[in-house]
Amino acid sequence: MLHFIYNPNAGNNNAARKANILKKLYAVPNSKVWETTKALEANYFTKKAIEENASRIIAVGGDGTVNEVACVLTETTIPLGIIPIGSGNGLARHLHIPLKFEAALDKAMHGHEIGIDVGLLNNKMFFCTAGIGFDAKVAQLFAKSNQRGFINYIKATLSALTMYKPIEISINQGPMQKVYSLTFANASQFGSNAYISPFSDLQDAYLEMVKINPLHLLNALLLVIQLFSKKIHRSNKVNIQSIKSITIKYKEKEPLHIDGEALLTDHAKLDISIDPLALLVIV
Repeated sequence: MLHFIYNPNAGNNNAARKANILKKLYAVPNSKVWETTKALEANYFTKKAIEENASRIIAVGGDGTVNEVACVLTETTIPLGIIPIGSGNGLARHLHIPLKFEAALDKAMHGHEIGIDVGLLNNKMFFCTAGIGFDAKVAQLFAKSNQRGFINYIKATLSALTMYKPIEISINQGPMQKVYSLTFANASQFGSNAYISPFSDLQDAYLEMVKINPLHLLNALLLVIQLFSKKIHRSNKVNIQSIKSITIKYKEKEPLHIDGEALLTDHAKLDISIDPLALLVIV
């Protein structure tokens, strides 16, 4: 039996589109629809679906919804389907899952399974990207705006550019250094075709650590252009290193993002690692 876990607050969908999505989900034979109303409910519904012997569990939402469902499924052999209706849809884009609802639904129901790697940051799982610094500040501003969609993400980015200051970190107990941002990429992009690590591979048992050195506003604007043109690796301000595990010394209660969701660091030390091929995904 298929189980759909639908987040109606994902993306920038109006009431008519939400009603249409629900109508099409309920029309699928031998299926059940769970509709979330609050944070972490997708996680809870996934556990309930497993108890009901789901054959496939399909996340209908953005990267945050996908993360909540996937975190539970790594402990099982039940595959994850994705119908991307969020703002960025980074994991779906990397996996070439269609962004049109009907095509994604067909793919989720009839596609084949592959295994993908799972990133860990202080035991919090991420499937796309996680990081600190500028990107985390943008995620924080985006979350506070209470508005979704690509345009609002750009607004949050421009707002962050005007106020942001580099952070200070230590990598593997090395000397303290200033960085503009530090991203750990399992997939190639944040979402919306913003390629932070163009050559990341979800099946190679490596994460890419993308370190952006301090830069001025004009350099930052150029970097944004390179981000969306899939050329960020060409910048002399950017260093990309493949890793299996690493330790970062930072600060507590500072912005952090995991698959685009804004959090605060809960520890002064960040331990990052990878669990190879730990999740089954339908593609």
